[in-house]
Amino acid sequence: MYKAIGYAAHTNTSPLVPFNFERRDLTPNDIQIEILYCGVCHSDIHQVRNEWGGSTFPMVPGHEIVGKVSQIGSAVTGFKIGDSVGVGCLVDACGECADCNEHLEQYCNQAVFTYNSYDKHTGGSNYGGYSNSVVVNQAFVLKVSDKLDLAAAAPLLCAGITTYSPLMHWQVGKGDKVGVVGLGGLGHMAVKFAHALGAYVVMFTTTPGKAEDAKRLGADAVVVSKNPEEMMPHLASFDFILNTVAAPHNLDAYTALLKRDGTLCLVGVPDHPHPSPAVGQLIFKRRRIVGSLIGGLKETQEMLDFCAEHNITSDIEIIPIQQVNEAYERVLKSDVKYRFVIDMASLL
Repeated sequence: MYKAIGYAAHTNTSPLVPFNFERRDLTPNDIQIEILYCGVCHSDIHQVRNEWGGSTFPMVPGHEIVGKVSQIGSAVTGFKIGDSVGVGCLVDACGECADCNEHLEQYCNQAVFTYNSYDKHTGGSNYGGYSNSVVVNQAFVLKVSDKLDLAAAAPLLCAGITTYSPLMHWQVGKGDKVGVVGLGGLGHMAVKFAHALGAYVVMFTTTPGKAEDAKRLGADAVVVSKNPEEMMPHLASFDFILNTVAAPHNLDAYTALLKRDGTLCLVGVPDHPHPSPAVGQLIFKRRRIVGSLIGGLKETQEMLDFCAEHNITSDIEIIPIQQVNEAYERVLKSDVKYRFVIDMASLL
């Protein structure tokens, strides 16, 4: 075991504060990473405040990790000291089930998430990326191209793959009409990806002032969703709509915009359920409401490579770790464009 430093919440009502703890020693297949940057995800707030249940404390959040390899185990291949690498939401899985064999480790029943998850090496809960270093099995470490700004690449490990994966699975491409609901940490990445894939992209927002920014990010059109006159011309015209909003809301307005066989995909996890959809809207046009998690390791690496090829990163605001509690409150007010990233040098 070796000493590490970070920021932790000690209860679901307390702020994050400095925290000293221990990381495990390297096994032959492990990589030690000096963490340079870690993104702040809304799910960090949900877990710190136990809004989804099952939180264990003390908790060191963080699963959008980018850094440099500082040490490698004897059996590690494909990585060397000094490489730029990333760690996303997963750090382990069984490796044997159907999901793992299909490179869909995120759906494995034994998936180990990056923090607030059982750590078989210590017998307790594991700690995330709001810290100076981390030890991860090489199979769950990703290569980050030096073409990408490392700070702006950090949110790709969650916000990026969460939006890239459903666009790939439902085969969004050139000529498709794609909607993105919500211009936040997830939504701004969805617009960038859908635009890069050649789709006609429509941003749905409740804030008229976001129109200019949405178009800068790649949206072809912007619709203020609370205005029925703006929604009406788009009825039954979308191939795919990606809904990134985590707050519970009525989905009927968006299912009505889908073509026959169109898909509404949910990636935001609300703290209580959305209202039940109008089933008739689904039945009479064979429409679908589906969900998607993150991506597996293979697809996440493909996403990072796609970003390097197309020069795609997140729009970020860099903060010192000492401002993380303020950042949480600003996330809840949608007061960030569009992802906070913690500069871990500030830990020192």
